[in-house]
Amino acid sequence: MTSVRPLDRPEPVTIPAAAHVRAKNGRRGRRRRDLIAAACFLLPTIVLILLLRIWPTIAAVVNSTRSGLPGSLAEPEFVGVDVFAKMFASPAFWNSVTQTLIFNVIVNPLQILLALLLAVLLTQNLPGRGLWRTLIFLPAAVPLAGSTIVWGIALRPDGPVNGFLALFGLPAQPWFTSPDQVMLSIIVLASWIGIGYWMMFLIAGLNDIPPVYYEAARIDGAGPVRTFFSVTLPMLKRPLLFVLVADTVSNFVLFAPVQILTRGGPEGKSDFLMYDIYHRSFELSDPYQASAQLVVLLILMIAIVAVQFRLLGNGATDE
Repeated sequence: MTSVRPLDRPEPVTIPAAAHVRAKNGRRGRRRRDLIAAACFLLPTIVLILLLRIWPTIAAVVNSTRSGLPGSLAEPEFVGVDVFAKMFASPAFWNSVTQTLIFNVIVNPLQILLALLLAVLLTQNLPGRGLWRTLIFLPAAVPLAGSTIVWGIALRPDGPVNGFLALFGLPAQPWFTSPDQVMLSIIVLASWIGIGYWMMFLIAGLNDIPPVYYEAARIDGAGPVRTFFSVTLPMLKRPLLFVLVADTVSNFVLFAPVQILTRGGPEGKSDFLMYDIYHRSFELSDPYQASAQLVVLLILMIAIVAVQFRLLGNGATDE
């Protein structure tokens, strides 16, 4: 009698532990290579930030507590807050702070408001919309020094702007040579450059707003004004916050127009803090008080930006 052998059952196929480990190590290796590649791309930027931003700031803080003779090879001595005391007792310093604050209080809201209005207008279906965007942005593409020279030629006493006014029997205006008009002239120059630049950021923010919100507002019967304040502005808070902070910092350190056109005059009415730092450091050979003023400028900007974040940052939304 033949015996019947049971069929051999195949053993279950399992992935060897070594293969699993190799796959895991492969993923770790790829992750490590990605991190190294990212670090290589970021390293030049980090080095430049350290050399051109962090290190000069640290050096300014250190120099603001020291004093020495201009041009002397001797090691400057530590004087603590004496440089700050001398600076705070200087009427020229307070004039620079006052003119800087006046300029920023006027120019920042003006630039942002006009940039916002133009951004809203140029996101509508208007003929030639792309051309108008290009023309308004064009001043920002020109180097600031070049734009300043052009404005200086246009607004000089015998320049084309006064020549145009003469056609209508109007007197020539001392745009950059009058204490009463120099601030307004620099505000117009800075706004001519800044409005188009910030407009492009706000256009990008407007294009990111989902159309469904506008459709819902239209169904609810909201008009253009209510839609703007109920939909557009709340959804635009993050881009607006960025533009506000960046515009504030940019205008606080405005230098080229003052240095090229007015050199702080006339009568100190355009002696902004950034120019006064340059003037004191390189023309009066007093880098220690210039460093103290730079520290004050930095603290002032940080305080104002912190207030802006406090007012707008909490309500910002990503939606």
